[in-house]
Formats: sequence, structure tokens, C-alpha cells
Amino acid sequence: MKGIIVIDGWKAKIRFSAAHVIPEYEKCGRLHGHSYAIHARLHGSQDEKGIIIDFSIAKKILRNIANILDHKVLIPNNSTVVTTKQSNQSIELQSLGKTYVFPVSDCVLLPISSSSAEHLAEYVLNSFLTELGSNHQLTMIEIGIDEGYGQGAWITKKIKK
Repeated sequence: MKGIIVIDGWKAKIRFSAAHVIPEYEKCGRLHGHSYAIHARLHGSQDEKGIIIDFSIAKKILRNIANILDHKVLIPNNSTVVTTKQSNQSIELQSLGKTYVFPVSDCVLLPISSSSAEHLAEYVLNSFLTELGSNHQLTMIEIGIDEGYGQGAWITKKIKK
């Protein structure tokens, strides 16, 4: 049988707080932050015990990802709008004519083109699948990132088996 596992990041406490800039939008081009939640809908076939994926495994992976992002400045490493220069001690971010300098330990460079909720969902989805590996029954994964309660973006990926 096929089914869906649903994880609500607010209720499961899979959350993180972080700062970012989104220069593609004037208001969001200023440095600001959010309290985020990560949600998941995991589609797949049940194993012989009737399990699609163990909740504790999925939540542990999502929490690990949230911990990487928590209390950091989220910097897209593949942006055509934001530029960065990194030294041993600092990261310089240039966006919309402004220059921000942060300690390296306060930042996370992400392999995405923007730190929007949509791109963060893509990062979480890919990170989840990498950490999960290939030993699973999943056929599709949906990841949602809320930027505060009630406002977020979702991304979906079908998994070929």
C-alpha cells in the first residue's frame, strides 16, 4: 500500500531562526530575519511492517538540517545578485550597494541562488535526501518552509525507484 507521512515543523519543533537578504525584492533586500519551521510530506510504499519511513528518522534528519541553519546568516552561494568574499575570519556580502561583514561562524553558505523560502525548501529537500541515502520506500517528497506562522513555500520532488 501507498501512503503519506506528514510532519508539521511547528508542532514537532523543527524550527530555526535566521537572517537573510533577498535583493530581488526591495523590502526584502534589507537584512532581516524570520522564525522558520520545516514541514515534510513523505509519500511512499509501506514496508512489510506497514511503515513508509520511521517518524523518528525523518524528524532527526530535519532537525539536523534546522540546526545547521539556526541562528545564522543565510547566504546563497550561487547568486547572480549577491556577491561574497570570504577570508579566514569573515564573510563580506554585497547586495544592492550595501556591504555587510559577518564572522564566518555566524554564516552558512548555501548552494542555492537565493535565500527565499522556495530556495530554502529546495536546499532542505536535497539535504534530506542526501542524509537519508537510498535505503527507503519514498516515491515523492514535499518540503515546506514557513517564514513565520502561516506563510511559507513548498517544493516537491518525485523519486524514481
